[in-house]
Order: sequence, then structure tokens, then C-alpha cells
Amino acid sequence: MHILVINPNTTASMTQKIGAAAQAAAAPGTTIEAVNPAFGPPSIEGYYDEVFSIPGLLAQMRAAPEADAYVIACFDDTGLDAARCLTTAPVIGIGEAAFHMASLVAYRFSVVTTLSRSISAIEHNLAKYGFRGRCARVRASRMRSKARSSRTAPKRSCWAAQAWPTSPPRCRASTASPSSTASAPR
Repeated sequence: MHILVINPNTTASMTQKIGAAAQAAAAPGTTIEAVNPAFGPPSIEGYYDEVFSIPGLLAQMRAAPEADAYVIACFDDTGLDAARCLTTAPVIGIGEAAFHMASLVAYRFSVVTTLSRSISAIEHNLAKYGFRGRCARVRASRMRSKARSSRTAPKRSCWAAQAWPTSPPRCRASTASPSSTASAPR
């Protein structure tokens, strides 16, 4: 069996760790191939990042049509519905899988995510998958991802500008002066 594990962000070091963890959990004889797109955000921290990551995610799937199954390695299940439209093979989102597993272990469970802005996406998925009543609470630790906080990670404005030339003011590089941000088109 060949399983394509797709990290929808562009951080290769994270993808390598995801691949190693997936291979360690895989049954003997299972081939795990972990990939990430070349274009998109270095981490997915909300709806804005999600939009830019989906085209790369789908491109990775189209590049490996021989896979027996696909796993989207992003807890908010980025692009899951679109990915399921692209293939007849199983496509598993790790968020949905985690909710199912948690509901087998306990009647009620909680979710801890990194940032507050991720809470609404996770709560949306809990409702969509039928787990709203089983989840006691979604909380944020308020820790930024290593990819986003790294000095070597690409700035959001760099990748966003390639697809959207007039990025919203909150997405401009942190070095922008208040006057240049204020004059940006809305």
C-alpha cells in the first residue's frame, strides 16, 4: 500500500518529521511518501493561510495519482473536501481522524490548538463532522508555530504577494511603517 501524506504548508523540515512519524506507525509493507507544496504559507494558522495552501495540496495529489490513500497532515483539515473531489481513493484529514479517535476513548473531549485564530476553524469542523456536542472546549496555547516564528521562514507578504498583489494590511511584512500600511488599498 502506498500512502501519500501531504503537509499542506511549505516547511520541509516539518514534512520530514511528519513522514517519519507516519512511517513509524505504518504497517509493515506500507510505503509512506511525505510531501509538501513548493508554493504557499510556511504554516497554516487560520482561514487566510488555508486559502493559499489548497492549490499546492491538490497539485501534490495530482502528481501522485497512483497513491492508494491520501492523508492531509494539517489539524484543521485544510482542503479536505476539495481533495476528496479529486480522487476516488480514501482521503483522511488528521483533524477528523483525531475527533473520531477521541470519541472512542471518552464521551467528551477537548482540543488544544496553537493559536486563538485556529479555534473557529476547528469548531466549524467539529460541527461539520457531528462532534460539537462531544467536544467540551477548544482552547489555544497561544504558541506560534516554529515555521512562522523562525527567522529563516519566508515572510507572509512574500508568498501572498505572488498570488494576491495587494495583500491585506495585516499580512504585510512586519517592517512596514504605519504610514505605508495605512495607505494600502483595501
